[in-house]
Amino acid sequence: MSARILVVEDEPAISDAVSCALREAGYDVNVVADGDSGLEQGRSHEYDLMVLDLLLPGMPGLEVCSRLRAEQSDLPIVMLTARDIECDHVTGLDTGADDYVTKPFSVAELVSRVRSLLRRRELDRASGGAVKSVGGLRLDVARHTASIDGKAVLLTRSEFRLVALLASAPGKPFEREELIRHLWESDFVGDRRAIDVHVSNLRRKLERDPRRPERLLTVRGVGYKLVAT
Repeated sequence: MSARILVVEDEPAISDAVSCALREAGYDVNVVADGDSGLEQGRSHEYDLMVLDLLLPGMPGLEVCSRLRAEQSDLPIVMLTARDIECDHVTGLDTGADDYVTKPFSVAELVSRVRSLLRRRELDRASGGAVKSVGGLRLDVARHTASIDGKAVLLTRSEFRLVALLASAPGKPFEREELIRHLWESDFVGDRRAIDVHVSNLRRKLERDPRRPERLLTVRGVGYKLVAT
């Protein structure tokens, strides 16, 4: 059965190009042109992924994403953002988007990002009942849940996948390039800055004081590591 993708985009030229490319790639695609419809459809649990524009009539894309995440939706979301406006990229990830593509973009790149996120989702579902514990951090891979000292922590799919990799080898420094390859699994790798944003978001959720991290540490000149605390 083909994966179902919801495209939330109000510019006909973009929505037509995106939907056509995704259909040619074998996906079942539905298009809506405003944020309120995007939120309603995203809540329906009928889709495997959402492509979400940042600027939409009615409810903005950021609010759509934020509301879905507040409802604990694990629907993968690719945000379409303005060209070279870093705050849009950062804010999109902060609100729970898994990835972003900047306009103007290659539809081949977008399809590759979509394929990568869907593949990651299937791998996560097939990963079995593994539970990883590093100090007070506990990750249930099968249920895609996380907790700190018994208190539940809500992570996006990308945040969970990133910290699960770090938890697979506590204390080992992982290079940024390794983390990028793990997250995107694509010839079109994500922006390196996205890794830093995901780590920053994780620290807000996992650390007592995100400004003085004790659990998710920077290894200067290399990348990041996770240690028990």
